[in-house]
Amino acid sequence: MTSILFVCHGNICRSPMAHFVMQQLVEELGVEKDFFIDSKATSTEEIGNPPYPPARRKMQQMGIRQLPHRASQIEASDYERFDFIVGMDSANIRNMKWMFGGDPQKKISRLRDYSDGGGDIADPWYTGDFDTTYAQVIEGCRGLLRLVLGKNKS
Repeated sequence: MTSILFVCHGNICRSPMAHFVMQQLVEELGVEKDFFIDSKATSTEEIGNPPYPPARRKMQQMGIRQLPHRASQIEASDYERFDFIVGMDSANIRNMKWMFGGDPQKKISRLRDYSDGGGDIADPWYTGDFDTTYAQVIEGCRGLLRLVLGKNKS
């Protein structure tokens, strides 16, 4: 089983969006039993809160099924629990490496590392642009899934 943890600052916009998008992608392929997918935050600011309403509206508009979710923070034990720990931006990566005490197994990456665009996923909390964020998230999730499925075939 492949385990993927998506991480952003508050776990109410980008990381739950990536979590739900990836869950739907694996279900559409019929490989959901081969995956464990979750999302968490680097901060404590939104702990216990549901996804941000504009993020929920964007996912609903795009036909993404939303799972029950409350924001939670990463824990040191998550480093061992997950195969891929995928941050949304460079600040997330820096914070995760500090919280995990480094990245000796090279599990930490940015979601856009799996797309042609590269760089950070735009934070719609600040930009208000959920269209761009969704486009970047789905592109990154598709690229990550291609990589994982390709690895599983070899």
